Amino acid sequence: MKDSHVSVNDHEVKLTNLDKLIWPEGLTKAHLVKYYWEIAPYLLPHLYNRPLVMKRYPNGLAGEAFYQKECPDYAPDWIKRHPVEHSEKVVNYIVCNDTATLVWLANQGCLEMHPWLSRIENVECPDLAVMDLDPAAGATFKDVLKIALLVKEALAQFNLHSYPKTSGATGLHIFVPIKPGYAHQTVTKAMQYIADLIVKINPEKATIEKKVVKRKAKVYLDYLQNGRGKTMAFQYSLRPLPGAPVSTPLAWEEVESLNIAPGAFSIHNIFSRIKEVGDLYDDLLSYKQPLDTLLDLAISNK
Repeated sequence: MKDSHVSVNDHEVKLTNLDKLIWPEGLTKAHLVKYYWEIAPYLLPHLYNRPLVMKRYPNGLAGEAFYQKECPDYAPDWIKRHPVEHSEKVVNYIVCNDTATLVWLANQGCLEMHPWLSRIENVECPDLAVMDLDPAAGATFKDVLKIALLVKEALAQFNLHSYPKTSGATGLHIFVPIKPGYAHQTVTKAMQYIADLIVKINPEKATIEKKVVKRKAKVYLDYLQNGRGKTMAFQYSLRPLPGAPVSTPLAWEEVESLNIAPGAFSIHNIFSRIKEVGDLYDDLLSYKQPLDTLLDLAISNK
């Protein structure tokens, strides 16, 4: 298929190799671009003003993937960049605030959207805390759901609303919207306290063991995802797995049912789900929750 040019938000975006196979079952780059174009209204509010790490699959799932932090020189001038200082250098990240940028990223073979947990207005203080639940070999997704409910209850003890979503792979992510006034390291301590609590409650099924071989059929509570510069696949991000699964917001009632499959939602049914249940993360951005009570305990217990 020849290259084409499309107009998106008054920007011209060049689309290339649209018939390139991305997923083995026949989904092409055209499907990838179309998906992100259509999901933009639901995804963009969450990506807004966040430094974005590109995870690119230029030759589809069959080829090599790589992370790219620096905005490439050939990116159009209208794509927003933001410099962030790291110990070795300054990285100019892409900031995806509009559909045109999202479509451009998809054309670069970006299957997944990996933004920071902080925004450029206050890049050192995240406005999201996360708990990444990852089942080790031998642990079931039902185990993951049960541990997620314990995390929800623990957070609720500190009056913290939380939002679950499928990772789109084997695990579950829990997002906690917070007031952007705490350093990444401080947020990590708060979430470590919650993780430690869950391991004490259910040591048979929960672990914070960093070595994979020692997790033994348990669910790993990865609180370290809150570190500076850490990213993860956001809600409505596609995942590089057969069937083109999508990281999908869940209602806590669905988690409680223990009847959700890890790859239940994909490029094929995500829009019908949104039509049926709405955008379950719609009000996430309205919460700016303080961590002070949780931090008081986390620090005093050290």
